[in-house]
Order: sequence, then structure tokens, then C-alpha cells
Amino acid sequence: MSLSQEPAFSALQENFVCGVRDISNEPYAGLSGRHETSGNAVNTTNGAGPHNLQLFMLSADGTVLECLPGFWNPSDLVEEMKFAGQLNQVWLDPHLSSTQKTQDFRQMQIAHIQEHSPQMVRRSKMQGFDQKYEAEHRLNTSDTIANRNMITPNMLAPGGKLPQEAFKTCDEIMHERMASRPFVPIQRFDVAAYVEYGKPKYDKHEDARNSDGSVNKEMAKAAPTMGNQDVLAQERMQMRKKRRMQMDGSNSNDMNNVSSYPTNNYTHGYTTTSTGNAQNSVRNY
Repeated sequence: MSLSQEPAFSALQENFVCGVRDISNEPYAGLSGRHETSGNAVNTTNGAGPHNLQLFMLSADGTVLECLPGFWNPSDLVEEMKFAGQLNQVWLDPHLSSTQKTQDFRQMQIAHIQEHSPQMVRRSKMQGFDQKYEAEHRLNTSDTIANRNMITPNMLAPGGKLPQEAFKTCDEIMHERMASRPFVPIQRFDVAAYVEYGKPKYDKHEDARNSDGSVNKEMAKAAPTMGNQDVLAQERMQMRKKRRMQMDGSNSNDMNNVSSYPTNNYTHGYTTTSTGNAQNSVRNY
């Protein structure tokens, strides 16, 4: 959706060589509903659905400059394209040593967080169900949580509400994670660890929407899915475990640090999406 909208569409045409790779069978891939390119499209927040979609921006030699996990607003995507161009200039500068390039990359990634507009930050708030997933499964270890002391056990109970201020925004998470991966070749980019936040299953039910925008639940249930089918079984297993613990009166914090998602002990090649996303090669932006 974002790639075909202005101003992103023109920026891609003018400054990128685009490609796509299907990641449906990768162990780190998430699960979502299948919908046609001619189907409905709905907006969501920056960074939503990180397991299902990754937008890579590469130098001409395949070095990763940026990787945007999940969906991104077209205007915000263009800002990150410009930033990737700046990083590309550093990477290609013959006067800089490898050490200096690494230092510049890390500093630029962290500094760019402060350059994001208030509008982009608002569009980058993590989805509520993703926040709850992080708090339930990785409260003591997740780098997506800014203040663990703000999260109490009752907030993780059914109907509980988590404070937005306890979590980082997805644009902040993205740049912090990129800062620890300075100029990595695409073949060695640890996609699984990089996209590991939120629920592995992400579905907006685009093609099961009524005319008023609400979701037709029966149609949604019958809709085919795409991606890593093991995710559904893992999610159901976690739900059964959670219900048993609630029935036993166990403390919900016992589930901290438990993840149903594969850990990353391997490297990956070019990675994009199971729905058609761009693997990009940066020219001078």
C-alpha cells in the first residue's frame, strides 16, 4: 500500500532499483490473512506486522543501510529513504576508515530518532496487542519497553490496559536495533532477531470488511492465511497455557521471557515479504 502511494512511489522510481522476495516459508515469518492486490487496503501504524514484511534499503553491493520492519506511512518512508542515502554516502566515502564508518553509522542511527517529526512519532506507536504480547512474554528482556516499573500484574489480566508511556515507539526501536548492525551484508543480516517484537500473527482482515469499515467476523474466520503456518499452532498453545495458568491462579509474570517464536541462530539472504514488498538498492538520493 505505502509503496504505491505518493510521495513514496515517485521516490522509489527515481532513486531505487526495487525487487521482492517471498518469505512465507522462512522460520521467522509471521502469519496473516491472504488478500488480493485488488482487495481492500487499510491504514495501520508504522512498524506494525514486523514478522510479515520488511523493507530493506541496500547499497549497490548489498550492504544494509536501513531495514524498516512492517508497514510504514508513505511520508515517513520517504524520510527514511533520504536517511538511507546519507548512510550510503558514508559507506562509499573512500576517505573514511572502517572504524569511522561504523562509528558514524551508529551515531547517525541514534541521532535520527530525534529528527523524526511529532506526526511520525504518533504514527509509530506500537499496537496495543503487540505491547501486551511483549509485556506478557518478555517483560524483563524486551528492548521495546522503556519503563518496566510502569507495568503492573493487573495490567496483564484480561481487560487490563497498559500505559503507552511504558513502551518505545516503533521508529525508536527500529533505529536502536539498526545502530547495533552497522553496514551488515544482507546475507548476514539477522532478520529473525531484528523483527522479533509483537505477535507473530498480524491480520487487519482487509478483505473481510463491511461497507462501514467493520470486520465481518464470519468472513474473517473463513479467509485463507499466508505465511508460517506453525505460528497459528504456537499461538494456540500459548493461549491454552495462559488459560491454564489463570485457572490455577498463577502469577501472570511467570510467563515473562517465554517466547513461542524461534530464536535467531542463523543468517538469511535477501528478505522482503510474503505479499510483495521492495528489496532496494540505493543510488545517490
